[in-house]
Amino acid sequence: MTPPPKRVTQRDIARMAGVSQATVSLVLNNRTDADVRIAPETRDRVLRVIAETGYAADPAARRLASRFNRIIGVFTYEPAFPSGSRDFFHPFLLGIEEYAERVGCDLLLFTSAPVVDGRRRIFHQDNRLRLADGCILLGREIDGAELDRLNRDGFPYVAVGRRDDAGGPVPYVGADYAAAVARLVERALRSGHRRLTYVSMGMTAESSRDRRRGFDLAAAGAQSARKVTAAAGAADATIDDLLADGSTVAFVEDFATAVALESVARRRGLTVPGDLSIVTLGDPTSPVPTDIAFTGFHIPREEMGRQAVEVLTGVIDGSAAGLQQRLLPCELVEGATLGTCEPAVDRH
Repeated sequence: MTPPPKRVTQRDIARMAGVSQATVSLVLNNRTDADVRIAPETRDRVLRVIAETGYAADPAARRLASRFNRIIGVFTYEPAFPSGSRDFFHPFLLGIEEYAERVGCDLLLFTSAPVVDGRRRIFHQDNRLRLADGCILLGREIDGAELDRLNRDGFPYVAVGRRDDAGGPVPYVGADYAAAVARLVERALRSGHRRLTYVSMGMTAESSRDRRRGFDLAAAGAQSARKVTAAAGAADATIDDLLADGSTVAFVEDFATAVALESVARRRGLTVPGDLSIVTLGDPTSPVPTDIAFTGFHIPREEMGRQAVEVLTGVIDGSAAGLQQRLLPCELVEGATLGTCEPAVDRH
């Protein structure tokens, strides 16, 4: 099957015409302000490339062009600059940049927000939020009081990740963690596992609560389904707990913890998944060196970033129909760490 042709973007037009993307945007929007001067030959060259490629501006870009600055803010509650290609936030930023370019918007990264009580805050004395038409919020935990104020102020924003109401409904694009975890639990039950343990990190964010909810709903048919909290750096103690309980499969909220548990099990002469199955509930939040192909799921981070910009532009220009709340499906990963278990075997 022949893949569909790649969509021509303003960036492509700029490269082929030998001009900046800003120049292409000005030509497309027919800007003739006194402070904007484009040489006739430059304008003709851009228009010729547009005609030759059959470029068509994104409808959202056209709606935004006449009434807005076309600047989208990005606020992150954690450091935003990726340390490597496997950094957790990197794919979100890639998706945000891709769709922003598609609709002809610039990104403004808010980096001056101070850290208060260990967390960055949107609202402060030198708050520059309104330099942007709207803002995308990134963070494992987002302050509910700030969401409440954004709702009260009527400032356009979209959160990446499902968020609880904060003085009203919150627009978001999130991942359907509950459904993904439930599918993994169901797979474990079909493989004969009856003693299941959810290994939590004790976090209170919506994403953690959604994972636990999916586990609880799907594990109703298990002989034992319990939750434990793993202390940082205490993989040995967690393995002791799993073995003492007779658990045959651990659903681990944090990827790095799953790697540590597998390492401790191997050091003790146990096999994964022979003696203990380990299932991960998401991607690494930071680079974790491992050669183990864990059973689990991938979070659609790039697509979440793209759709967050799509939703935000609709909120900004008024084309969004009602409250926008989207949950995207996660892709299950087969991996090699979930084995079969004979239910009749007494593991005690």
